[in-house]
Amino acid sequence: MRAVVVGAGIGGLAATLSLRRAGHEVTLVEQAARFTEIGAGIQLAPNATRLLRRLDLLDAVAAQAARPSHVSFRTWSDGAEICRYALGRAAEDTFGAPYLLLHRADLHQALAAAVPPSSVRLNTVVVGIDQYDRSASVTTASGERLPADVVVAADGIRSAARQWLFGADEAVFSRTVAYRALLPADEVADLDLPDLGIWLGPGRHFVHYWVRRGELLNVVAVFTAEAEAATATATESWTARAEPGEQLREFEGWDSRVLDVLERAGQVFRYGIHTRVPLARWNVGRVTLLGDSAHAMVPFQAQGAAQAIMDAAVLGDALTGATPADVPDALDRYVRRRLATATSMQANSARAGDDFHLPDGPEARARNARMSAYAAEHVFLPQATGWAVDVLDDRRP
Repeated sequence: MRAVVVGAGIGGLAATLSLRRAGHEVTLVEQAARFTEIGAGIQLAPNATRLLRRLDLLDAVAAQAARPSHVSFRTWSDGAEICRYALGRAAEDTFGAPYLLLHRADLHQALAAAVPPSSVRLNTVVVGIDQYDRSASVTTASGERLPADVVVAADGIRSAARQWLFGADEAVFSRTVAYRALLPADEVADLDLPDLGIWLGPGRHFVHYWVRRGELLNVVAVFTAEAEAATATATESWTARAEPGEQLREFEGWDSRVLDVLERAGQVFRYGIHTRVPLARWNVGRVTLLGDSAHAMVPFQAQGAAQAIMDAAVLGDALTGATPADVPDALDRYVRRRLATATSMQANSARAGDDFHLPDGPEARARNARMSAYAAEHVFLPQATGWAVDVLDDRRP
């Protein structure tokens, strides 16, 4: 069969590889003139790295990653540890795949390198998707029509395909804004930071972890935007620069190690975090959404990229052995296998953000006690129950 995948982000690249592995001819269409992925750190739990192994990419990705021994939750004001959970070898032995910390560009490059150049159409803007009883087509800005039996729209949080399929539907500002930065490891070596740290405070949280084999510290500092400031801070951009010292003012009074990291960060970027309202379905006929176009979520459980990779794996599985006539039913199966899980992860991620940002007082103390009690009884994070699930074991009709 002929497939056209629109969008060459992590989800689109993974979908291309999964569909090729299923035996189909794939054209990957991307509006950028070259493969590029900006951004900073990304976490991949075993539910995603297990699937990278099936694509024969795990070794290449792991060679660029850091492997945290644990995750430490801490209080904002003095850095006291609330609780910690094991990762590292313990997680890999238990779940059969590693927990990896990466620079987003390193993951993107590994995926892109596995796609044959002959399958890629860069510098190509898609202006329409049409479908008929027995086929579909993608129209480019130059007027070219690319024929297809199935079209996969992995065109991101601002998905045009989503609007073409389901009508006007804009991305929603989550009322949270993040500062991000990357620091060379030697600039923070004196701070004795945990491998993966999550500091919780009123209306804010602070995350840091190593990427690129431990050579860089990835920093994400998130704050809740007040209503009157929401418009000014809502810009969704990976390249918008924060004003000098802005991040220090937002995190004034936090533990000295947090402030030291933010002060040493040099160039800091700021972006508004957006989501999409959950859909009741992702597909119409021969066309389906995948990744952020279907289920963009806040990143507070570090599952956005993982969920896109899982989408891609299930899509390829659903279309294995399919003929053109089978496509609408196969896409229905793909969505049935993925929609509930991805939608639940959207909700869980939003709740995690609310929990991270509780004000000082009884609620925060109760949260800390709850987290400490859970960690005393369990080796791994609460969400780790999902890491053991292999999405390719699901063969529902």
